[in-house]
Amino acid sequence: MRYALLMHYGEPGEGEISEETIEEAKEAFGAYGRALESAGVLLSADVLQPSAATTTATRREGGLRVQDGPFAETKEALAGIFLLEVPDLDAAIGWAEKCPGAQWDVVEVRPTATAFVQGGWSR
Repeated sequence: MRYALLMHYGEPGEGEISEETIEEAKEAFGAYGRALESAGVLLSADVLQPSAATTTATRREGGLRVQDGPFAETKEALAGIFLLEVPDLDAAIGWAEKCPGAQWDVVEVRPTATAFVQGGWSR
């Protein structure tokens, strides 16, 4: 079953995190990614740019509307995604527990409903 581990963080301001701490986090996430790969459960992983780099698009009002920045103001922002293929929720939670991001904020574990794979939709 596919699960998305969605990492939510309070975004730090420029210079609020030391370079040493950033390097430690990179090393921790690198080790975590390699462990996921080694276990054969990692489908993809992406770290997102800060929410200030966001562009939103909508057609709700009939025409295309594009704006800079996130759609909603929140204390936490989606910072990254790990997409896993694991047997069940317990396995997904086990991997979420090992995620370095769980040490300082929230890792949401959400099953996917459908996936577009090899040209078609599947469950």
